[in-house]
Amino acid sequence: MQYRKLGRTGLEISVIGLGTWAIGGGEWQFGWGDQNDADAVAAIRRSVELGINWIDTAAVYGLGRSEELVGAAIKGIAEADRPLIATKCGRVWQDNGQIGKCLSRESVINECEASLRRLQVDCIDLYQMHWPEPDEDIEEGWETLAHLQQQGKVRHIGVSNHNAKQLARLQSIAPVVSLQPPYSMIARDIEDEILPWCFEHHTGVLCYSPMGKGMLTGAFTAERAHSLSENDHRSRDPRFQSPQLEVNLAFVDRLQEIAAELSWTVPELAIAWVLNHPAVTSAIVGARSARQIEQTAIAGDRALPEDSVAKIDVALQERQTALSSLGDLDQARV
Repeated sequence: MQYRKLGRTGLEISVIGLGTWAIGGGEWQFGWGDQNDADAVAAIRRSVELGINWIDTAAVYGLGRSEELVGAAIKGIAEADRPLIATKCGRVWQDNGQIGKCLSRESVINECEASLRRLQVDCIDLYQMHWPEPDEDIEEGWETLAHLQQQGKVRHIGVSNHNAKQLARLQSIAPVVSLQPPYSMIARDIEDEILPWCFEHHTGVLCYSPMGKGMLTGAFTAERAHSLSENDHRSRDPRFQSPQLEVNLAFVDRLQEIAAELSWTVPELAIAWVLNHPAVTSAIVGARSARQIEQTAIAGDRALPEDSVAKIDVALQERQTALSSLGDLDQARV
């Protein structure tokens, strides 16, 4: 496993971080379907054995369930080996499961206390604002995170899903240690402005969904896409529906060929491509079982050859041409 410094923190983190979005289960708006809790705990503990030294979660994942499982899992790991924990605030929910957006000082403080309880820790290693919503409240939310840091409730503070202008607004208040954006071969919106901003300001970049929510695993098929359960949010993602689905599957077929030339898997190729960008610190890889993280953690030792990068560039252009021929397309939010 390779390690890189996270922004200006001095922390050395693994280039693969374990993502726990999916282990929150399917009983909420952005769930991934049913999840076995024992499998989730096993995935977390196995990731640590494989050299992954940080875990990403969020209060809203499974409406608190993901944090609870992370807390339970790390209790079974020797203190010297326990991974760093990154979680998020800014999404709150009611008893009926409806999710709201709030960055008020009182709400953020309450969220932090609740996360500490669920995670069973005294301090959160990296606390992040999940979304810049409401936009007019991001300064209040960020000032509150800085306050929590001063109190010792959190060690470092960062954000997720913010654009370059929003990052600049927050940077004037307190340094933005890290940004967590979606980034993969099929989600490249951050390349023009956001990644250059982070590189210039020494802000670490922790990319989520580097395998395109499973599209870039090489195991996804049209049949699987059509059979996604209603409690799997991907069933409502246009990238998993016609006509984008067919374009994306054809693109993955091309990636299969490039990966085979390296004796790699498609997930290894997809993750290594994300990590190849000079602004990227780490890629967050989701896993719902120990076996899944065993299959992808190896990407933390991969370096993408230049000739393979060139072949991927050609495949990416072919995909973009195919998408352009479809006309205006709906875009997924996350």
